[in-house]
Amino acid sequence: MDYALFPAVNATLNGTSAVLIATGRTLIRRGQVVAHRACMIAAVVSSSLFLVSYVYYHAHVGSVHFKGQGWVRSVYFSILLTHTVLAAVIVPLVIVTLARGLRGVFDRHRAVARWTFPLWLYVSVTGVVIYLMLYRLYA
Repeated sequence: MDYALFPAVNATLNGTSAVLIATGRTLIRRGQVVAHRACMIAAVVSSSLFLVSYVYYHAHVGSVHFKGQGWVRSVYFSILLTHTVLAAVIVPLVIVTLARGLRGVFDRHRAVARWTFPLWLYVSVTGVVIYLMLYRLYA
């Protein structure tokens, strides 16, 4: 099987998640609860598809090494480190936030969503940045 398409698919799923997360936040601020719920569920689906695709790809391809040199190497690894740590943290936060929202426990949902939103958005956006740096700009 040719795995070359996976990084672009993964970046697209991350980018889609970022757009859905930001849109969902805008919708809830406007009081559009039903649209917010649909957007955030779609973001969870997109992020979940990303995770499955990412694990499948790296299980078959292994690690991909960054080829950039000089100062950009430090930038890349700084982004990668924060992205990786926060990606591990965000999974349980998203699950808790989603569960509280779907159960209608909105005060507790809001309390955790204040943390989940910026972290999840950061992970999604930096996932695209990492893809660009690893597979496009410095390949």
